[in-house]
Amino acid sequence: MSTARHPYEDLIAHLTRTSPLGPGEAARVVADVLAYFSESAEEFVRRRHGELKARGLTNDEIFPRIASELRSRRVAAPELSLRQLRRIVYG
Repeated sequence: MSTARHPYEDLIAHLTRTSPLGPGEAARVVADVLAYFSESAEEFVRRRHGELKARGLTNDEIFPRIASELRSRRVAAPELSLRQLRRIVYG
């Protein structure tokens, strides 16, 4: 039996006390949230561009929206111009 402690054991315990989640589910939620917020600005821009493009938005609609979303990310991304956003997507 492993005695290794999960680095977010306190958070997992809190989630199991305050929600209907079991320990395994709570650990998975914590891992998903950490993965979401560890996404780099470039990965976020590429992912969001693909999502918005799939919804039928044009680049003229997409890039200002992504620029706005970047400002509200939990981990602050650098301020990127619309041209820089396009370069991330198209190289």
